[in-house]
Amino acid sequence: MLPQLATRIVTTVSPKCLWKAGWNFGLKGMLSVERFKARKRRGIVFPPFLHLSIINSCNLRCQGCWVDVQAPRTMMTTEELDRIISDAKAHGNSFFGLLGGEPFLHPGLFDLLERHGDCYFQIFTNGQLITPDVARRLARIGNATPLLSIEGDAATSDIRRGNRQVLDRTLRGLEVCLEARLLTGVATSLCQSNIDQLLNDAWLDHLIGLGVHYTWFHTYRPVGAEASPELALRPDQLVSVREFVTSRRATKPIAIVDAYYDDQGDALCPMAAGITHHVGPSGYIEPCPIIQLAVDDARTGSFYDKVTQSEFLRDMRDAAAAHSRGCVMLENPKLVLEIADRHGARDTTQRGTAREELLAATPRSSQDLPGREVPEKHWMYRLAKRHWFNDFGTYAKPGKRPPARAGSTPTAEGERR
Repeated sequence: MLPQLATRIVTTVSPKCLWKAGWNFGLKGMLSVERFKARKRRGIVFPPFLHLSIINSCNLRCQGCWVDVQAPRTMMTTEELDRIISDAKAHGNSFFGLLGGEPFLHPGLFDLLERHGDCYFQIFTNGQLITPDVARRLARIGNATPLLSIEGDAATSDIRRGNRQVLDRTLRGLEVCLEARLLTGVATSLCQSNIDQLLNDAWLDHLIGLGVHYTWFHTYRPVGAEASPELALRPDQLVSVREFVTSRRATKPIAIVDAYYDDQGDALCPMAAGITHHVGPSGYIEPCPIIQLAVDDARTGSFYDKVTQSEFLRDMRDAAAAHSRGCVMLENPKLVLEIADRHGARDTTQRGTAREELLAATPRSSQDLPGREVPEKHWMYRLAKRHWFNDFGTYAKPGKRPPARAGSTPTAEGERR
């Protein structure tokens, strides 16, 4: 598997893009994690990976989207983004996820990439705005990997994404990325309407045949103003996703990303572990993209100081870690609201209904399913996670379960009440 994957990448990605990925993301990313671990031993948490939602606008209207895509355009300026990234770089960071809305709607996107040629950016996109000229420009800069979202077959994609001919337009964007020899990925938010279509060998083989280099199976999170909770996966399906990912990592020549498990298969929350935080399009620092509550403004003062000295972020991490190894937003939304209200956190949405959404949310299972852990099967993933992606002592000892909180006992269906 590994030699085939390496051969595919080396022969289909341009030398410049390959070099930037290996140096800015690979080596410098590992060093960033080492600096993170050293800081954390001193009680200082500054994430090695940061997610920046640079604009709220989007050309699609997806089910379960928590971003105010239909509201008036809100975005951070290129100068504000430049200052945040420069501050993070000064403390060893080199990898940033760029989200939206749709990032390619931001007028300063390419300027930002060019200003930070010593960083690496993963651009979460629907791909429909990636023309041949856009792809060639990305290749000339060389420091970004487009991650295109595909949510099912043609009919399912139109329903999930709220438009027509969504799949065809995304596939055209994917094709021009691969023609430009970009390191290119495909992401899917697995839910009830697409899990049978996309969680299988035929889909992975199709991606490999197209030339895709990596894929990322998210699991659908019912949050936002129109959460569509009927799309959420059952606990048995969550286990099936994990089993599929670990087995195909060992047998298929395509990299498969996940962000919620360590090498032993124990669940983890990247926010609780301090691996990442999120800056929304209004410029406020949020615990993670789906928790749209914040105290600290990233646009003023030292970004590093704002993150490392934030009592709100610290308490949210501690509360999440004490609750379980899973997603506190799904398992106990009222606890999230309790922490936010304790700190007077502001609603960072334009719709202004984040608190009402938390109060109305039904607690449910996340990736934390005790007794059903699935360890990594391939040595490369085990090694990488053991050193550079785990809970970093957040839960005291690897595999140790946080103490159960009152009101969070799993039901027979696996949901937390």
